[in-house]
Amino acid sequence: MVRPPTTHFQASGLSASKPTPTKTLLRKSTLAGKRKIDDAGLDLDGDDMSAPLNPAKRSRTVTFNPLVQEQLFTSSPEAPTDLYDVRRIVRKALDEHNRAGGDDSRYDGVKEVFSTKSRSQGKAENDLMRAHLLALTSCVSLLGKNSSGLVRAVLESEWVGREEPYVRSYVSFLGNLASAQGAYVGTILSMLVGKFSTLRISNGRLADCPIVNRTQLSSRVHSALKYLLRLIPSASGTLAPILAAKFPFSDESKKAHMAFIDNLLKIIDYAPELKGDVLALITEKLVKIDVQMQIDLDDMDDDVATAVVQSVSIRSDLPENDDSDADDSDSDSDASDDSLDDEENRVKTMHENVEKMDAILDTLFELYTPQFEDPLSSSAIATFDTLLSHFRNIILPTYRSRHTQFLLFHFAQTSEHLIDTFAGECVDLAFKSGRAAALKQSAAAYLASFVSRGANVLPHVVRDVFDYIGTNLDLIRSENELSCRGPDLQRYSTFYATTQALLYIFCFRWRDLVVSPSEEEGEIDEEDFVGRELEWRAGIKELLHRTIYSELNPLKICAPSIVEEFAKIAHHLRFMYVFPKLEENKRVRLSQFGLGAGNASGLLRDSGFASRVATEDGDQESWHQLEAYFPFDPYQLPKSRRWVESDYVNWRGVPGLHQDEEEEEDDSTDAGDDDDEDDDDDVEVDTATDDEED
Repeated sequence: MVRPPTTHFQASGLSASKPTPTKTLLRKSTLAGKRKIDDAGLDLDGDDMSAPLNPAKRSRTVTFNPLVQEQLFTSSPEAPTDLYDVRRIVRKALDEHNRAGGDDSRYDGVKEVFSTKSRSQGKAENDLMRAHLLALTSCVSLLGKNSSGLVRAVLESEWVGREEPYVRSYVSFLGNLASAQGAYVGTILSMLVGKFSTLRISNGRLADCPIVNRTQLSSRVHSALKYLLRLIPSASGTLAPILAAKFPFSDESKKAHMAFIDNLLKIIDYAPELKGDVLALITEKLVKIDVQMQIDLDDMDDDVATAVVQSVSIRSDLPENDDSDADDSDSDSDASDDSLDDEENRVKTMHENVEKMDAILDTLFELYTPQFEDPLSSSAIATFDTLLSHFRNIILPTYRSRHTQFLLFHFAQTSEHLIDTFAGECVDLAFKSGRAAALKQSAAAYLASFVSRGANVLPHVVRDVFDYIGTNLDLIRSENELSCRGPDLQRYSTFYATTQALLYIFCFRWRDLVVSPSEEEGEIDEEDFVGRELEWRAGIKELLHRTIYSELNPLKICAPSIVEEFAKIAHHLRFMYVFPKLEENKRVRLSQFGLGAGNASGLLRDSGFASRVATEDGDQESWHQLEAYFPFDPYQLPKSRRWVESDYVNWRGVPGLHQDEEEEEDDSTDAGDDDDEDDDDDVEVDTATDDEED
């Protein structure tokens, strides 16, 4: 005989028709299990959530009456939804499937229940799915490797937008499966993380289910993830690489990136052990976007690049739309528009990347700011240590990072202690033996740029750093000068990078290197030294004279824009007259001192400090010179720049030398650009100083 199907549920769960078992088929959750469920924010009753089954225990044997005709069920409304019937049939389906040569028809029927398209389902199908979900929960010990197809069907089924009882049952199944079958932990976590950037409003509008908004959908995913991490603490180690693997690709939309990052930051709240991994992951991905954005800008015409940034700036001033429930598209694809030509597509892509970069950095500034309300607190120190770790391991080794490093620039200036900490870190990286030359060069550039551009870097810090760099520079010179045949960037790269750092600091902070009777806390009345000899700190002139006129000839190797600016300022202030040396250097051919133009050029490309473009007349001298790379050149992202505006030293012209710059408040663009205030909106930075044309 065929048992007639039951088509209704009792208020507390599924009905159990006769014969009634002497014990409940679904074991009540233990106190410990219930506590973890409560901690995860899930309101689960005992009938829905059983405690994780112990795989070491044998499952209770179920016998089947051979005289009773078994009903093969499908996803039709007439299929059995009685819990006892479903549980009995599901167990038999798994037993037969796991038996060699067994019949898979019932097993395939169970898979079909979860493979049904959710949007065509009604209440009967929903009830059927829940009945089978509860049945599977009671026999997860049978869901081994042979049943991976069924497990995959359940994990890929629509669940997050269903009724609350179903969601609770589903999370219960996940917990029991993960506890009994550890091989599925990664698959389960991957499914949950995959929803970070794929949830749509349509996921919360299923047939015969109450509408669930996007915020509630996200909350359900995190409740499930929180429950699993509490249930299986070791799952955190499995989750970290999954988060990295699921992170959106750099060419995906701003919306996809921000949705994923927002979800990553939520994880930190209930899984603090993952905080370091999460923040490092965001920084790593941000740097990749940063570098690609800068490369694309460098390939663009200056006017086009400026227009892109201005367009983003205008959009950033508009109120943001809350589109959390407005976008029901199935894809955030950024595929090129066929109606646009290549150049228009490049501009469109660049516009999207600038917006994406700006939004992510703004989020990070907002995230870290509360930690620095008291810069001397333990939380501030710990957070800054995290930022320093990102700087050492992610930002510093990456050539052409343009904006990510301003997180360090801003938060280091919240206290004098943190200024000293960051400067000390750069000093250690630049001069400690055993480090790669490229890292030393980059660290020297960061140190010089931070000291020069940091508005809260006090004069005594400038002087201390200048003296320390000078001492190390003298040491490097004395060790190499006797064997030097002439200027050679490949051979003496650290010496030239350190010299350029000193020249850059001098151009920006020469006022802090002057000794004046009217000096108060480093501020001097510039009228006191116009047209007369200045008293400089002891040893500065002698140091730079030894350096500049050494056999290593740094003025030939350092970036021409930096050298020319230094020469003009030094002459005007009667500090040093180096123009004859510059004229002499015009007759020096760097290629004669290197190891061969082809080999040297390749190595310089790898180091990232050589000029990437040779002059139009075929002159290859620029390939043997340093690039004017200083990582804290003007910050241009329109929305997030608000965080660093008060931290920044704008270029100030020398009285009597830069008359056109004396009344300007903002930085002009870099050397070779016109002195137009609007040029500051250009993200592209070709040189380090903010020169005007002669």
